[in-house]
Amino acid sequence: MSEPAVSFALNHMACPTLSPLAMIEAAKNLGIEAVELRNDVKENSVTDVETAKSVSAAAEAANITVLSINALYPFNVWNDERKAQAEQMADVAAAAGAIGLVCCPLVDADDARTDVQRTEDLKAALTDLKSILGDRGLKGFVEPLGFPISTLRFKQEAIDAISAVGGEDTFGLVHDTFHHAGSSDPDFFPLQTGLVHVSAVVDRDISFTDMLDGHREFVMDGDKLQSIAQMKTLFEGGYKGYISFEPFSDGVWQSTDPVGDIKASMDYIKSALSA
Repeated sequence: MSEPAVSFALNHMACPTLSPLAMIEAAKNLGIEAVELRNDVKENSVTDVETAKSVSAAAEAANITVLSINALYPFNVWNDERKAQAEQMADVAAAAGAIGLVCCPLVDADDARTDVQRTEDLKAALTDLKSILGDRGLKGFVEPLGFPISTLRFKQEAIDAISAVGGEDTFGLVHDTFHHAGSSDPDFFPLQTGLVHVSAVVDRDISFTDMLDGHREFVMDGDKLQSIAQMKTLFEGGYKGYISFEPFSDGVWQSTDPVGDIKASMDYIKSALSA
């Protein structure tokens, strides 16, 4: 099998100690075509319009696509506060020249809403977001989270709600290989997927129900998430978008050579996909 063409993206979680401008430079040096900005990487976060404009200018100069600001949380608990948050984040995403905004659901074991209430809240959120994002020319990347206490674990539920509000032109799914494995979601929806996040869990003693973000490393041999198999399924089903690195492990974050680590994972993924 010939080596597939893979379009990689650099999520700021892969190198959170770099400033946004340094991350763009790293992506350029790696031959990576796109980046995802974050609002949760401390002093390197992109949370205001002026910073976003400087990032947009640097990305344009480097011929780098800004995929998203990550993330609006918890987007499926919709109220006046969340609406204001969404509008502010959408302004920042637009100023950064981003394609869209990543939207993550509430993860809370104490959430007292019924399934019916959660569904109605999800549709209310998508309805208002459709207008907020559309006014700014943005997409919404809806990311089901696979934790047992997540309030939106499965893609089918997201797809149904998006369809119910007529949001197919505005919203796409985020397929995250960690969350897909953690939820045991049987569905992929490659043609409705707008973005793919990849990571690996190599700790053999951790069960899927006990996996936490801190276990997520770069994709490598021994990955119990089977991220390579997931990517193959998505590509074979027609997915043509970016593969974005999203590790959360302290070991990754404390690396003295994050660019080298990213390059090694890129090489591994390309080789494994061609096998």
